[in-house]
Amino acid sequence: GITLFREIPFALIQFPIYEKLKKEWAAHQGKEDVSPLQAAACGSAGGAIAAAATCPLDVLKTRLMLGKDKKGVPYKNAVDVGRRILAEEGAGTLLSGIQPRVMWISIGGFIFFGSYEGFRSVLMPLDL
Repeated sequence: GITLFREIPFALIQFPIYEKLKKEWAAHQGKEDVSPLQAAACGSAGGAIAAAATCPLDVLKTRLMLGKDKKGVPYKNAVDVGRRILAEEGAGTLLSGIQPRVMWISIGGFIFFGSYEGFRSVLMPLDL
């Protein structure tokens, strides 16, 4: 459940940004579509924005998966994790790991969306 709590908002942010960036880039070029490399860049940007926006949810998910805090006190649920982080560590803790998360997901978005669009451009003429 907690993974879906992070992944659904992530997808709701990433995919519309990816599609909007592709559409805007194609329009800027006066074309209907972008190249696979350009789509990869759009996917990377969408992933970076979504990763940054959902970082607090990732922190909550990670803490829940660990099961207990550094004192050994078990977490009850996501609300409990959030309350304890805010009370004991401060709001800044919810952005812990944002740089590696954004970097990793940006790279992954570039590879995933670039590969997807590359294969799509090869298979589309086949009318599968």
